[in-house]
Amino acid sequence: QVQLRESGGGTVQAGGSLRLSCAASERAPRSHVMAWFRQAPGKERIFVAAFNWNDGNAHYADSVEGRFTISRDNAENTVYLEMNSLKPEDTAIYYCALGGPLASSWFGTAALYDYWGQGTQVTVSS
Repeated sequence: QVQLRESGGGTVQAGGSLRLSCAASERAPRSHVMAWFRQAPGKERIFVAAFNWNDGNAHYADSVEGRFTISRDNAENTVYLEMNSLKPEDTAIYYCALGGPLASSWFGTAALYDYWGQGTQVTVSS
């Protein structure tokens, strides 16, 4: 049973930056995908970004493209989400997820991920 633990959330003013971390209890298989989703109050959980361990490619939701960067640290089984130019609409609980193998067209489907972290709150004030 893989365990995921997020950290790095907090409160920041609009235009600021935060870096989230997701540490896995064991190394993910190379065929797997680690992703970030977020859920705002009263809304469904939506895809933010994904990192494909197999080919090293990153994928982003249109709403965060160019502002957020997902990356990995193989040695520490950790995936990061660097968030820049934050907006109030980025406020949400951010969840890390591990699943796979997945075709890239399915990266945004939360139900296909097997493991989830407990979430970390990100609040962006205007």
